[in-house]
Amino acid sequence: MMHRPKSLKLSPRRSLEIEWDDGAVLDYPFRHLRDACPCATCKEKKRASDGKPANPLAILAPSETVPLSVAEVRPVGNYAYNIGFSDGHSSGLFTIEYLRQIGKPMPPP
Repeated sequence: MMHRPKSLKLSPRRSLEIEWDDGAVLDYPFRHLRDACPCATCKEKKRASDGKPANPLAILAPSETVPLSVAEVRPVGNYAYNIGFSDGHSSGLFTIEYLRQIGKPMPPP
């Protein structure tokens, strides 16, 4: 049985909180969500950088110098959410099943 979200809310801790129909409440820090984006572009970037050391002196785009946030969350049918980020990225469809898999337990208050 696939669990369904009951509620979604943006937290002041810079994360998305999802309460599920089984009572679980999972946390999705904005950076974690952005890094887990399942779109083809992000998957290709991850694949291209696998095994390569990160450049410690990388030049950042202006959008990378401000804290990341979620700009919008839109339902897509009854199976996914399209999440738009403050850096302009909005092409990822996060299926309900995928969101359940990548959620983290809520941190203590």
